[in-house]
Amino acid sequence: MKRTIENGIETFEAELDGERIVWDRGLTYADHLQTDPLLSAQVPMSGKHDEMLFIIMHQTMELWIKLQIHECKQAMAQIRADELPQASRTLDRIATIMQHMIHSWEVLATLSPSEFMTFRGYLGKASGFQSHQYRELEFRLGLKRPELITIHMDDPERTAALEEALAAPSLYDEMLYLLDRRGYEIPKEVIGRDLTKPYESDRTIENAWLEIYSNPQEHWELYALAEKVTSLEYYFQEWRFKHMKTVSRVIGHRHGTGGSAGVKYLVKALELRFFPELWSMRTRMEADKPEGGSHGGGHAEGCPV
Repeated sequence: MKRTIENGIETFEAELDGERIVWDRGLTYADHLQTDPLLSAQVPMSGKHDEMLFIIMHQTMELWIKLQIHECKQAMAQIRADELPQASRTLDRIATIMQHMIHSWEVLATLSPSEFMTFRGYLGKASGFQSHQYRELEFRLGLKRPELITIHMDDPERTAALEEALAAPSLYDEMLYLLDRRGYEIPKEVIGRDLTKPYESDRTIENAWLEIYSNPQEHWELYALAEKVTSLEYYFQEWRFKHMKTVSRVIGHRHGTGGSAGVKYLVKALELRFFPELWSMRTRMEADKPEGGSHGGGHAEGCPV
C-alpha cells in the first residue's frame, strides 16, 4: 500500500480486486452518506424477527418521500421561471421515484398476517397517518386538508413546517399561475384564493385545459407539461392502491393501529385528487370525425382498449 500527502491530506493507494483504488482521511463514503446513524436508526420495539422488515420498509418510504418533496420544490421553481423543459425533466424524476415506491409494496407483502401479529401489539397507536412528510407531499402537490395538521400539534417544529407548506402555492397552483401568464382565462378568485383551504374545481379552468388538450400541437409545451403532471397523480394513485391491497393482504379489514378504518380508509383515499380539472376535462373531449363518414358501427363512445 502506498501512502502520500495530497493537499495536506494523507492519501492511500493499493491494488484491490485487480483495480487501483485510492482513498484518504478526508471525506469517506460513510461520512458522506452518514451510514453509521442511518444503519443505527432501526430500533425494534418487540425483538421479533419480522419487525425489522416493517421498519426498514417504512424508513425507505420516508426517504423517497423526502426526495419527492425536494424535487417537487425544484419543479415549482422551474415552472415559476418558465423553464418548462427543465420542469418536465424534474417531474419525470418524481414519477420514476413514485414507480419505485409502488413496486416496493411487494416487499412488505411478503409479511404474512401471522408474522405481523407477532409484533403488531408493540406498535401502540403509532401509524402511517402520523407521517408528516406524507402530509407535506400532499400539500405540495395540491391536496390541502388543514385539519390533518392537528395530529402533529405536540411537535411545534413539524407543525410549523406543515403550516408553511399549507400556506404556500402547490404544484397545481404554479400550473394555474402559468396558464394565467400565458393568457388563459383563470378566474381571479382562484388565483387570489386562500391557499390554506381545499381547492375547489372550477369550470373555467377545466375549459382552459380542454382547449389545450383539444389542440395539443398548438399548445404543445403546456400540453406536454400537463401530461407529466397527470402522470404524477396516476402513479400516486397506483401507490395508494398498492398500499391498500398490501394492508388488506396483511391485516384484512381490521382497524389501523392509529384508529383509522384501515382498508376502508385507504379505499376512500383513492377518490382524492391533486389536479381535478386535468381529469374531469377528459370526459368532455370529443373524438376526431373519421374521414369519409362514420365507422365502427356508429358507436361514438367506448373503452379505449
